[in-house]
Amino acid sequence: MDPLPPDAIQRVLFVSPSVHVYAIPPLTSTKGYLAASWTSPPVHQFPPCRLRIVETAIPTPSAPTSLTNPTDLLTTTLLLEDPSTGALFAASPYTSPASVSAALDSTRFFAVRVVGEGGRKAVLGIGFEERAEAFDFGVALQEVRKVLGMEGGGGGGGKEGLLVGEPPAGRRKVGGRGEGKENAGGEGRRDWSLKEGESIHVEVGGRRERREEGKGVGWIAPPSAGQGVGFLPPPPSAREVREERRREAQEMGFDDGEFGEFQ
Repeated sequence: MDPLPPDAIQRVLFVSPSVHVYAIPPLTSTKGYLAASWTSPPVHQFPPCRLRIVETAIPTPSAPTSLTNPTDLLTTTLLLEDPSTGALFAASPYTSPASVSAALDSTRFFAVRVVGEGGRKAVLGIGFEERAEAFDFGVALQEVRKVLGMEGGGGGGGKEGLLVGEPPAGRRKVGGRGEGKENAGGEGRRDWSLKEGESIHVEVGGRRERREEGKGVGWIAPPSAGQGVGFLPPPPSAREVREERRREAQEMGFDDGEFGEFQ
């Protein structure tokens, strides 16, 4: 790897103390890589390596050095190192999502495109002991793609990295802070608020609810004159009930006569 300038700032995004490293046979299918072809005998395996994902920010010559410099050049690299000495075994510049491919038959194995001295390229297989560690590795790469603008077809990464503060393709700056945000069609936000003198008419079950100036939202206009409101008639009085019972008793042949009112 080329030496970094003295003002470069590096940040470690992920570390795995030990991963298995395999020599991968040539890809014979366009579908992807199968980990079974790496781990089945005869196995071509290298000594275990430490894996790190390192983000590097290099200030541009036209801007002063700063941790929050909006013109820092960002790059991300996967490093396979000797666990004891830290000596570099292989490096993989993460320039596109295709730099790391998940195996089709296992969630713990990945194919990594590495670049050696003189620009020589190869594909190595790596395998994690635990699925949780492999999941954290995938999450770290997802965050890298968001930062470099590779999510959603941004393609802001590339071999030359990304200038922080320059929005990836399909995004724009918002609020003057250099934060990338998708521009939905390039149109401004429409104003749906009511203007002075405007009203809303809502038809609900044959009644009209109207919001007018000076009246609450839940105000409902009273029914017009002569319009029925559908109220039930009041219940009969006790006297009417007794009279009705007396008529029914007389129709059935009973005569209360001297015995008084029929009960």
